[in-house]
Amino acid sequence: MQQNNVTVAPTFFLLGFQSSSRMFLFCLLLVAYFGTICGNLLIITLVSTSKILHTPMYFFISHLSVSDILLITDIVPNLLHILLSKGGAITFIGCFTQFWFFGVVETFECLLLAVMSYDRYVAICNPLRYPSIMTNGQCVKLVITSWLVSFSFTLIDALTISVMTYCGPNVIDHIFCDLLPLIEIACSDTNIVRLEVYILSFPVLFIPITIIIISYINIIATIFRLQSRVSRQKAFSTCSSHLTVVSIFYFTIFGVYVFPTEGQILNMKKILSLLYTVLTPLINPIIYSLRNKDIKTSLQERIKFFCHL
Repeated sequence: MQQNNVTVAPTFFLLGFQSSSRMFLFCLLLVAYFGTICGNLLIITLVSTSKILHTPMYFFISHLSVSDILLITDIVPNLLHILLSKGGAITFIGCFTQFWFFGVVETFECLLLAVMSYDRYVAICNPLRYPSIMTNGQCVKLVITSWLVSFSFTLIDALTISVMTYCGPNVIDHIFCDLLPLIEIACSDTNIVRLEVYILSFPVLFIPITIIIISYINIIATIFRLQSRVSRQKAFSTCSSHLTVVSIFYFTIFGVYVFPTEGQILNMKKILSLLYTVLTPLINPIIYSLRNKDIKTSLQERIKFFCHL
């Protein structure tokens, strides 16, 4: 009977940030949330309505915007509640649902960034074959496959973690239900979970990184072989935004999950988590809009159209 009482924790308690600057952080996150939603919805709208943006690259960017909206919506609304309440309870099902959606979106973004790097590789290194390789059907298949792999692999992790024993106190000193904080409060053997995470990290993390590195090695080599300086600048500009997003995304992911520092300050972990759950979705549309001539042109056309109505 005692064993049954500790099998499943009915609720968890997320501490969030306990500093005196909670209200400032609340306002900052609220602005970031609405800014992210508006910015990414703008990208999705422009890509779906503008003919000049009906290309594989912008098709992938629009799905990146969808994933950014899902990610920040999964994390920030509950975090805002936690900040106002100096912590907040979350049900067992709610906690693992949040973890699952978070894992799905992060895994999808890893795979999508690899797909986008391959797209840039084909466009720059094999421009004549680009229309026949990156067809509309092929792009749809790549995106659907990325979503299906993300749903499946993350479901395996979520189910494994959900059956672990949580004896209490069920306090998670973090801003959301994440993998490492959940493992830390479990009182059952977590070696199987850790092994499973390491095994699944190869197809969803290290293989995409390998694809990105190989793609950009070939892209850089091709750019340096171009004779014209203008051609080199134009070729590099088509992938500089993607490279910036990749750098920010993987820097924070590796800082939190791959190379975590022993005894790392808890607030530092929380701040790093904010970088890839809040900052990255916020700056992605900014990077792609400010550094992209086609998107700026499309936006100007839409503004002129509505001004003449």
